[in-house]
Amino acid sequence: MNIKQYLDSTYLKTAEQAGISEEKNNLVAQEFVQEAIEEHFKLIMIRPEMVSLAKKMITEANSLVQIGTVIDFPEGTSLLEDKIQEALHAIQDGADDLDFVCNYMAFKNGEIDLVKEEILRCTQLGLAHNKVVKWIIEVAALTEKEIIQLSSLIKNVIVSNFEQELFPKVFVKSSTGFYKTENNLPNGATIPAIMMMLENASPLPVKAAGGVRTYEEAVAMIELGVKRIGTSGAKMIANGQNSNNEY
Repeated sequence: MNIKQYLDSTYLKTAEQAGISEEKNNLVAQEFVQEAIEEHFKLIMIRPEMVSLAKKMITEANSLVQIGTVIDFPEGTSLLEDKIQEALHAIQDGADDLDFVCNYMAFKNGEIDLVKEEILRCTQLGLAHNKVVKWIIEVAALTEKEIIQLSSLIKNVIVSNFEQELFPKVFVKSSTGFYKTENNLPNGATIPAIMMMLENASPLPVKAAGGVRTYEEAVAMIELGVKRIGTSGAKMIANGQNSNNEY
């Protein structure tokens, strides 16, 4: 198994979140991009403001590493038009994957039509530009019933509005890695959550993000059926070591 082709090496912290200067944080992001190039990972997942620099680095290295970024991150509560504008900007900067935070709070509040509309329109935008689209549902904020319902809702919107050959380009993704849980509960992908997502999002692929910290855990997720894994410890996982990173 070439596990590197499942790994989205991820660095999404702001300077404030990392507790370092803007300059230092930019250097950390660049180090992640360089590592992804050298290690031949599937993709580097970075903040929108770093996409153009990553594109330049990857092009100059003649690398096949793809670039992903996050949209309306990490809360997902922005207006639809703001989400679309942010996605357009990322497309123009050279992003290959657009990871939208689904407005899961609207979903929890019963605003189903709002959620369906953003999934439809943002997915239309991404696919029209030949991008991969992922929908982050933030499993740690949802009950088991809500994980099942939201995974099914996304699937139904995609299956009802797009051709079958496009289904592999629209993922349901578990987590942002930034959700604050109570009592130290996991805020990323767990086996039970991923199993519910796989069962209810199919035929759409699933990405496990956050919480995968060892090679064995990554293999277990892949064997369940996950197509991508988001982690800030991609190199350590690929080398069979344990990652102590939070995401």
